[in-house]
Amino acid sequence: MDVAVSEPDGVRRVSATLDLERPLRHPDAGSAPLMTKRARWLVVLGFFLPGSAQVLAGSKKLGRFGLGITFTLIGLLLLAGVGFFVARTFTLTIATNTIVLLLLQGLLIAYAIFWLVLGFNTLKLARIPRVAKKWRLPIAILSILLTVVPSVGAVWASTAVGAGRAAISSIFGGGAPAVAPVDGRYNILLLGTDAGADREGLRPDSISLISVDAETGQSVVVGLPRELQNMPFPETSPMYAAHPSGFGADWGCNIGLCYLNGVYAEAEFFTPELYPDATSRGSSPGIEATKDAVSGATGLEVQFYVLIDMEGFAKLIDALGGVQIDVKEQLPIGGQIDENTGELYGVVGWIEPGLQTLDGFTAEWYARSRYGSARGDYDRMDRQRELQAAILAQANPANVLMRFQELAAAGTNLVETDIPESMLGRFVDLASKAKNHTPVNVQLTPPEVDPEYPDYAQIHQLVLNGIAAASPPPAE
Repeated sequence: MDVAVSEPDGVRRVSATLDLERPLRHPDAGSAPLMTKRARWLVVLGFFLPGSAQVLAGSKKLGRFGLGITFTLIGLLLLAGVGFFVARTFTLTIATNTIVLLLLQGLLIAYAIFWLVLGFNTLKLARIPRVAKKWRLPIAILSILLTVVPSVGAVWASTAVGAGRAAISSIFGGGAPAVAPVDGRYNILLLGTDAGADREGLRPDSISLISVDAETGQSVVVGLPRELQNMPFPETSPMYAAHPSGFGADWGCNIGLCYLNGVYAEAEFFTPELYPDATSRGSSPGIEATKDAVSGATGLEVQFYVLIDMEGFAKLIDALGGVQIDVKEQLPIGGQIDENTGELYGVVGWIEPGLQTLDGFTAEWYARSRYGSARGDYDRMDRQRELQAAILAQANPANVLMRFQELAAAGTNLVETDIPESMLGRFVDLASKAKNHTPVNVQLTPPEVDPEYPDYAQIHQLVLNGIAAASPPPAE
């Protein structure tokens, strides 16, 4: 900016820019008060507006580059914030894309390095030896802290992003295309397995179907007993030809007891050829057959599955810092029933009734314990579902953020699913909406349903009633 000054012999132009820059770029180095004030300003400006200190007192090229990056990041953050409220599903889909996360991870590392360069350059520009003695150490410490702490934070964020990217790549169904809802709902088979050291192979011990409204996130949880019999397969199922009247109803099955939780072993080990494309789709013949059986039993088309290792719950719960459960009855940790006396022996501890925070080990036994409950296995299945729901409810954003890397590591050993990565953003959005609703529970267990002689027309109606109860009334 130039200022015109009138003089008798003409007009002389004086640059005011130099006057404005002089205290910062060309200070009086002999004035300790001025140099102290200058140093404080440079450190503060460099922190709140990275690059500004260089523009005013150092390399303008470096400063302009820093300001350009700073304003670009601010713009991207504002864009993401607007997108979260205006187009949440799209924004979450972008944010959970593994390629985007890889780029973000690299950018965070690059920005951490660049922040260090700017920060230490600002410290150099501050010319600490020229500052008043009592201010030298405080300004130097402040400058170093404002340089190192954000850089360390960016490196930590990059590590967390990397852990999240690895978890997404490990858990979700790769590049499969998105799937449209059926009748406005997504139907997801939830299998809880108990493949502990004393068990052989994968056994779906708790079997639930979660039907989620594709708009509101309101869910219906249908609990199916593992010993449910004669499940009708849809006519489109590869299992239908061998079991036209229901699983095992015509000619039995290869696994002895033709229960719902035996469908997995039947298809996985005896007839895997019926589902030749299952593995390439992130599933398995046993899972696909179980999806078909649950579709026939409930009358709802099952689109996806989520397999949860109940033994792996211990790591997840410890990563969350425990889970709060209202224990209804005293339950043993460990133990077996003596077949001769009917007495329980080998108990190493007890889970006492009352509201308490369970660690991973105790919560695992809360889900696994099969003795001491009036309804036996049905109570155990209910406890597993209760534990799953409690974990989802108590995984608040602050807790997840603070323990993200531990949760991501635990999740890769805990969960399998064929939900495509491209739909992760949509389901994250639905999960956040679901917290505003209370799930409707439909339990297909006695006395409402007899697992040995089930009436599937009645079961279908029970499921439809549950969906009707979860659906909003039509607008008038």
